Amino acid sequence: MLMLVLMILVASYLHITNGVFDMSVMDVIKTLLRIESNSKFDLVIFEFRLPRIVIAGLVGIGLGMAGVVLQGITRNGLADPGILGINAGAGAAVVLFMYFFQVKLVSADMNSWMSILMMPLFGFIGGTIAAILIFSFALKNGHLDMQRLILTGIAINSGFGALSLFLSLKMSAQDFESAAIWMAGSIYNANWIFALTMLPWLLILGIYVHRKSYLLDYFQLEEDSITSLGIAVEKEKMKLLLASVGLVSACVSVSGSIGFIGLMAPHIAKQLVGIQHRYVMPVSALIGAGLLILADFIGKTVFAPSELAVGIVVSIIGIPYFLYLLVKSKA
Repeated sequence: MLMLVLMILVASYLHITNGVFDMSVMDVIKTLLRIESNSKFDLVIFEFRLPRIVIAGLVGIGLGMAGVVLQGITRNGLADPGILGINAGAGAAVVLFMYFFQVKLVSADMNSWMSILMMPLFGFIGGTIAAILIFSFALKNGHLDMQRLILTGIAINSGFGALSLFLSLKMSAQDFESAAIWMAGSIYNANWIFALTMLPWLLILGIYVHRKSYLLDYFQLEEDSITSLGIAVEKEKMKLLLASVGLVSACVSVSGSIGFIGLMAPHIAKQLVGIQHRYVMPVSALIGAGLLILADFIGKTVFAPSELAVGIVVSIIGIPYFLYLLVKSKA
């Protein structure tokens, strides 16, 4: 965990000092500690780069923890909020909210803070609907069928993705541009309102799933064995599922749909610390934060002065990793 924290600090250092407007380490330290006040440095650090780093870290933590929960509940190493369609369901609900309330996610100001605070709630409703549809179709004789789960998730993902696209095409040109950037998975115009919006969800639900992470160890057993231990299996699964949907919805509401973090982070964490979920959960959260900060830095600098959406960067890394896991599971 110390090494992961160091990785996050290094990624944050690269992110905050590099870009169209480069700064030295001393410039950053002086600005942060208020030794020398400079309006240009204040603007770049506190209004552009620091909120972006904080939100990338928070979203990575949320998606990493949600991925651990979903993989533990389904006993499927390929489960991920993006692949299962939960991201798409939450995203479609947020686009619906944007369509009716005309909220510009990439240019939000303090006057729209109430609308922004409502977006995770809409995302939660959409994500919950997607999760209910997926799990109801995947049930076979009262048990989750893993093949059905993945196939249903792909179908739900496509359906909600099409709904999001349809709604965005009905918007004005300016609103469509905002929605398209957001749907690609982008945090480049993030601000402190977004961070404050998702922080309560992340704190409450993150603490809850971490405290309940020991149950994920039991869920790897046969259901008869778990029931004999006095655990209400379906009830606990539903609570954890709703908590993970809440985490994903809060993340999607501020960053758009970013896939594969919830897939990669738990696998890397298990390779580092083993299969006990009370260790996997915090390590996966830190890996998710580090990966997303690093991916956002790459998207910001590789094609500078143009920017690549962080969701695209993560997909470029995540798709080969997903195929590797698929081949590995077949073997």
